[in-house]
Amino acid sequence: MICIILLPLLLWALDRFYLRGPRPPDYPAPAEADAVQSFGQMAAGQPGVEAVAGEVRELSGEIAAHLRRHRFSAARKLMDGLSEGRRYSSRFHRTDAGGVAGEWVLAPGADPQRRVLYVHGGGFVLGSTRSHRTITSKFSEVSGCAALAIDYRMLPEHGFMDAVTDCRNAYQWMLENGPEGAAAADQVYVAGDSAGGTLALSLLAWLRDRQLRMPDAAVVMSPLTDSTFSGASARGNLATDIMLAPVLRLLVRLPPFVRSLWVVWGYRVRPANPLASPLLGDLSGLPPILVQASEAEMLRDDARRYVFKARAAGTPAVLQTWAGMLHVFQIFERELPQARQAWAEIGKFLAERAPRASGA
Repeated sequence: MICIILLPLLLWALDRFYLRGPRPPDYPAPAEADAVQSFGQMAAGQPGVEAVAGEVRELSGEIAAHLRRHRFSAARKLMDGLSEGRRYSSRFHRTDAGGVAGEWVLAPGADPQRRVLYVHGGGFVLGSTRSHRTITSKFSEVSGCAALAIDYRMLPEHGFMDAVTDCRNAYQWMLENGPEGAAAADQVYVAGDSAGGTLALSLLAWLRDRQLRMPDAAVVMSPLTDSTFSGASARGNLATDIMLAPVLRLLVRLPPFVRSLWVVWGYRVRPANPLASPLLGDLSGLPPILVQASEAEMLRDDARRYVFKARAAGTPAVLQTWAGMLHVFQIFERELPQARQAWAEIGKFLAERAPRASGA
């Protein structure tokens, strides 16, 4: 009888103090007027919007069905299809980034001495340099830099720490190697979306702790910053997030302890580990960070809480949100005016925090 009583308490304590940890406090919104910026509501019937929404609903449903059956190759093929049928002015060529497969993306006029490491999203399971060419090409265009996109090792064939290691190795390689060969970078950035945003933000903390060269600025889109899924929007926006809800609906509705065990089984790290949950780490001493998200997505609070905590720790982070948009809506730059507006804001942010050298 005593064991029956104690077992639930022990399991609760294991989850509360080790796997999931205490719930992150709600930091107040920054007082500075430019720290949080909100942009307008998506109008119903707007040209291109309904077509994109329909495409995303169909794609997300098909991907979720494949993932439930562990058909990872089929799900990845669907994700890579995001780049099919599109024309790009950028040049793409494959490279070995310190043992990590990747490709250089160079928009017309890109400066090879200015470089960004771009880490794609996809829940640590999906995505590739190919699926995200719209984003990497646009990033090279608005920043004027050469974008190094990487195919980091993914779940479930590899562990979460393999992806972390690949990002660290590729970044350090990029500092001394560009698209034209060995050459030190003048300016460097780090960027990523969704799960790639997790990896990008955890990379910043690692660079700070190792006292290695930090990027001049970082940009993350709809990042997962809390793998404990404690944010209110993780469940509150299930009805409005047409991209993530089909995949994450069952996970976020699980009891917290079961959800923690799922993360440990999938990631092979604790959900409270700051590598998997950058929100739970030390956010001081980081470079300028721009975080963009949709008010309608499940990861809205991951973005909001990260920026609020970072600002409280003295890091110059900025939050920009758009009403009614999709998760990582920036990938639909050609279809959505809000996405084009977001890219203009990214270009503006980088120009102000890490301007190009004169004459560039």
